[in-house]
Amino acid sequence: MIRRASCILWRQRHFCTTQNLLNVGHFQSNYSLNKLYPHSEQDITISCRKSHETADQKIESKFSGQIPVDKLLVKYSRSGGAGGQNVQKVETKVDVRFLVATAEWLPQNVREKLQVQQKNKINSRGEMVIVSERTRSQIRNFSDCLQKIRDMVAEAERKPKEPSEKDKAVRRIRVESANRERLRGKKAHSATKHERQVSFDD
Repeated sequence: MIRRASCILWRQRHFCTTQNLLNVGHFQSNYSLNKLYPHSEQDITISCRKSHETADQKIESKFSGQIPVDKLLVKYSRSGGAGGQNVQKVETKVDVRFLVATAEWLPQNVREKLQVQQKNKINSRGEMVIVSERTRSQIRNFSDCLQKIRDMVAEAERKPKEPSEKDKAVRRIRVESANRERLRGKKAHSATKHERQVSFDD
């Protein structure tokens, strides 16, 4: 009987210890959010996720500098000009094209500016055409095309410089001088017409 009672007591203690271990995840410190702000239902994970999403959107709004090669249409051909027999054997001229309107790797504002600033390099199908035959190396010419794309994107992302007070003053002086010169010319032209009309009446 004593041995059976001790076994029952051991099982009860073991059960309570196991329950305490299982309930460790439900333990809350005195400094937990639920106790500090009992009426707050703020979810930390959602707030962190939203902050990360906002940060990702800000990052995506600017060109990262990486150009996905699989989104480009690349063609190779023989380069013109002097270069010996290598010109007739190796296709070193590189022609790179991509659709500006659907280039998702570029921010929307950059695509819109490219369509205005680089309209002479966009064909009727909406493709940006970049050609390079600077060197006799196919890889170098391809790298040159990619660098040209980066330069055009950097120019589209560049914000206009705010004019200084000195620049504003110089511009104002030039406008006033141009207006005075225009009025002087109008007066001279009016005087010439008046002299011709007087001589005709005589």
